[in-house]
Amino acid sequence: MLTMLPPILSNTSVLCCAAPAKINLFLHVVGRRADGYHLLQSAFQLLDFGDTLDFYLRDDESIVHLNPIPGVPAETDLCVRAAHLLQAQLREQGKALRGCDIKIDKQLPMGAGLGGGSSDAATTLIALNYLWQVGLTRSQLQTLGLQLGADVPFFVFGENAFAEGIGEQLQRLSCDDAWYAILAPEVMIPTPQIFSANDLTRNSDHVKIADFSSDAKINREFGKNDLQAVAERLFPTVAEVRRWLEKFGNARMTGSGSCVFCYAEDEFHADVIVKSAPVKAWKAKTLQRHPLAQLLN
Repeated sequence: MLTMLPPILSNTSVLCCAAPAKINLFLHVVGRRADGYHLLQSAFQLLDFGDTLDFYLRDDESIVHLNPIPGVPAETDLCVRAAHLLQAQLREQGKALRGCDIKIDKQLPMGAGLGGGSSDAATTLIALNYLWQVGLTRSQLQTLGLQLGADVPFFVFGENAFAEGIGEQLQRLSCDDAWYAILAPEVMIPTPQIFSANDLTRNSDHVKIADFSSDAKINREFGKNDLQAVAERLFPTVAEVRRWLEKFGNARMTGSGSCVFCYAEDEFHADVIVKSAPVKAWKAKTLQRHPLAQLLN
């Protein structure tokens, strides 16, 4: 289970932080803006597994990624970009710039629809806002996060949410505690490829937050993921894994894929699914709040 560790040193020069995964309980594409961005409606659910990030304050202004992902230049990494955005805020405030080393224990696969990169970026914003004493509010950090990706504001928001717009318009969503089994097909799906597909459904009917029950057993049947059909056509492995998971209930894809998930009656049943899965799999329990929410109070 993910937890946020307290500062390791009394002077808060080191901080170990959780970056939880998310699933989309449903995801509807309801339109498209003139600038090409798609208008969405979705229910974001936080999970109790994900990446862990360590932040070490430096005596200079450098931002150093200690273990960058192979093939991803450090300056394009979302965590590094998030740190630079906060440095720009310090500059605007007339404060001395701070630096840090960032180390990531990467557990969430890339291109999986679990929000790994976005969650890491949000955790960086929250942690460095605290360590560097930037003093930004949650709302201000959400606005910064939108520059990094449409899912980042949700992770800064820090609670399960009903999302609209391009994903940045968030309302708190009450969701019962539940267990899920998450399966990860061995494929990385580029999100732009899904959204640019000609056969993507872009006119789903709007739903209201009141239509969404807090009961996880009911919500496993609510709505659909409009991105799923395109992802399964382009990446048949996703369809194969989802069909296997259908043996245990209503399985669907999260985000733009590739991971698929299924509601489990309890932890025991989640274990049964995970242990028999044909691909890498995890069990996960829902979270009600982001582990770092207290840093923004």
